Amino acid sequence: MADKDKTEKGAEGGASAATGAGGAAGAGGKGGGGGKGGAGGKGGASKGSKSDQAKRARQAEPKAAHTGVDLPAPPPRLREHYQKTVRGSLSQKFGFKNPHEIPTLEKIVLNVGVGEAIKQPKILDKVIEELGVITGQLATRRKAKKSIANYALREGQEIGAAVTLRGARMWEFFDRFVTIAIPRIRDFKGLSTRSFDGRGNYSMGVKEQLIFPEINYDMIDQVHGMDITFVTTAERDDVAFALLKELGMPFRTDEKSKVMAGSTPGGKATPVSTTAVSATA
Repeated sequence: MADKDKTEKGAEGGASAATGAGGAAGAGGKGGGGGKGGAGGKGGASKGSKSDQAKRARQAEPKAAHTGVDLPAPPPRLREHYQKTVRGSLSQKFGFKNPHEIPTLEKIVLNVGVGEAIKQPKILDKVIEELGVITGQLATRRKAKKSIANYALREGQEIGAAVTLRGARMWEFFDRFVTIAIPRIRDFKGLSTRSFDGRGNYSMGVKEQLIFPEINYDMIDQVHGMDITFVTTAERDDVAFALLKELGMPFRTDEKSKVMAGSTPGGKATPVSTTAVSATA
């Protein structure tokens, strides 16, 4: 009986030893797996560091200067056309005796309303970036002037962007807008003559920012329009109409709308058809 008990105890001890060895082997296997994972992490870190180093090296490389970098910027060609041709033509048509009476462009305002910016502020950042690409000038953010509960709008929230162009940038934008952007409008039949405000200013709407060649179609998040206002120093709509037409604005000539002329001595405005104005232009 004693020998039998010793034999059973020896068997149990051998089994426990085998189990312990298996557990050690299993732990070793896990440890080996962890070692491999650590090695993979090191490899990824080394690859990432190499790519970062290459990117930094490219950024540190000196950029080649473009041709004519030392030359002064050329004057806007449309402004030269205005000074040499348009001023004399307007002076003869309307009989301006004082050269300061001849109208000119004062400023151009681009305005974009972004109602989605209430819930998605990042959309407004993209719109501001696109306006900067189009005009070459940083846009300003427009805030709500009052709260509207139905639209979940609070006073002071940013809901739009605007750019005001003056000087050389104004003339350059007008030139590019008339000669490049407007011909890219789908089914274009001419600009309406009904958008004068009675004080010599003209406003129009653009449905897509894609008409500007500076905008890459693959880089935009959504298509949006904008309002463009051309502010002139003219006090009458017929004078402003003649000015913009001389500068190249493609107005409709077959439209039945009328551009209001100056006031008569009796105080009533005398309507003048667009065909009559265009004939004098």
